[in-house]
Parts: sequence; structure tokens; C-alpha cells
Amino acid sequence: MSEINGKVVIITGASSGLGEATAHRLAKGGAKLVLGARREERLEALRDAIVEQGGEAIYRVTDVTDREQVEALATAAKEAYGRIDVLVNNAGVMPLSPLDQLKVDEWEQMIDVNIKGVLYGVAAVLPTMREQHAGHIINLSSVAGHVVFPSAAVYCATKYAVKAISEGIRQEGGEEIRSTNISPGAVATELTTTISDSDTAKNVNELYEMAIDADAIARAITYAIEQPADVDVNELIIRPTKQPL
Repeated sequence: MSEINGKVVIITGASSGLGEATAHRLAKGGAKLVLGARREERLEALRDAIVEQGGEAIYRVTDVTDREQVEALATAAKEAYGRIDVLVNNAGVMPLSPLDQLKVDEWEQMIDVNIKGVLYGVAAVLPTMREQHAGHIINLSSVAGHVVFPSAAVYCATKYAVKAISEGIRQEGGEEIRSTNISPGAVATELTTTISDSDTAKNVNELYEMAIDADAIARAITYAIEQPADVDVNELIIRPTKQPL
């Protein structure tokens, strides 16, 4: 864990699921955490739990669809710790439905959170990372960024976009900026609770009976961060062993 100790890590979507699990795991490795999410009471509880266990963390209420709030999260990191070593772009939503349901508001929400939210994060940290001549951006895509599923066309499109953004960061980052794209399969989080279409929700919930724990992804994120500076883990796909696609 020596490569994690002392690193300043921003995590979006930190109030539950993958973000929360990642925060706990990185805190144990000595990272200095900057937690962002919309639910302040959960952020406060997470910060307090980390501090009580001997870790170091601050938080700022952040809606990733608001660029100014994401910029403020990055500013808080610099003001508290003087640098930004890692961004974990984790915030995401998954309100799946067939296209002919015409849930356009949900399509726009996925685009705003899953694509624009990721880009706002990149824009908020990249200048600092360039000034430091070092940094690491970790984006949470999905197996849906590799395979298109029925009722998931728009969600898949957003996750394919995240994969493309991650590859763009890798190509443009040169020797300074590392880029990791992590694609989880079925993981036990709150993500499925955003599905409003009843038939789709039923099918997804049946699939998620095989879901693995969020800490499985936290371990993958930790693995990517703890590599030495000359090693860039670009792509990880993590599914339950039983998941067919």
C-alpha cells in the first residue's frame, strides 16, 4: 500500500456503493480523501467513520451535473491538501428502459451524470495534474460499455462514452497522467433503484441476485492506484463469475 499512502484522492458518488467502499479501503491504505456526493448526511457519516478509524477525509456536497460544484470539490482538495493525485469518477445512474418507452428525461439524466459529470471531473483536476506533472484519473464505466443490452441502449451509450474518454486521457496523458477504465458487472449497490420501468426492473433484479460486493471494485481501484508511477493499468472488467454477459 506504499503507493497509496499520502495520496490525495477525490471520489465522486462517495455516499454509497462503490464510492463508499472505495473510500473505506483507500483510507486504510493512508490516502487523504476528498469525498463528493449529493447526500450530506451520508457524506458526514462516512467522513466521521473514516476519521474514527484513524484515516483522513473531508467532504463537500457535490452534484456532478453542476460544473461549478465539481470545480469546488477540486478546489477543496487543493486547499486542504495542496495537490490532487487521483480522481475516481464514480458517480452514475442507471434508469434502464426500452427506447419505445420514450423516457427522454431519464436519457438526459444519464447523459448529464454519466458523461458530462465525468467530463466535469476531468476538467476540474486536469490543470492541477498538469502543473504537478503527475496524476491519475479513474473512470467507472461498465460491462455495458462493452456489450449492448436490451432496455439499456442509452445507458450503454453513456458507458461506451466513458470508455472512449478514458482512452483519450490515456493517449493525451503522456508520461504524466495515468488513465484507468473500470467496468463492473453486477455489483450490489443502489444503482438498480433508479429503474422506473417495472418490467426492466424485474429482469435486472433477477440478474443482480448474483451480484458481487462493492468491495470487489474497491479492490480493483486500489490495485490500479498502488502501481508504481511507470505502470498504468488501463482497463479492468470485473464481473460475478456466474454473469454470462
